[in-house]
Amino acid sequence: MDCRLGCGACCIAPSISSPIPGMENGKPAGVRCIQLDENNLCKLFGKPERPKVCHDFKPDPDVCGKSNPEAMAVITELELLT
Repeated sequence: MDCRLGCGACCIAPSISSPIPGMENGKPAGVRCIQLDENNLCKLFGKPERPKVCHDFKPDPDVCGKSNPEAMAVITELELLT
C-alpha cells in the first residue's frame, strides 16, 4: 500500500517520543507535527533528520483504512490502547 498523499493521520494521531526538528521533546497524541505543511505533506520526507520512527512507519490497510478519516480513527484508537 502507498500512503494517501495529504492524509497526515500518522503525523497527527499518535504520540511520538523521539525528537523531531522543531519539536525536540517529540509530540503528544492528537497534536499536529510541526513538520507537516499546509497540504499534510511531511517537510522532512526523504531527509536524514526525519525521525526513525517516522521513517519506519509503513502504510497498511489495517491501520490506514480506506479513507483519511478512517486512518485518523484507527490510529487514534491504537494510541488509546497503548
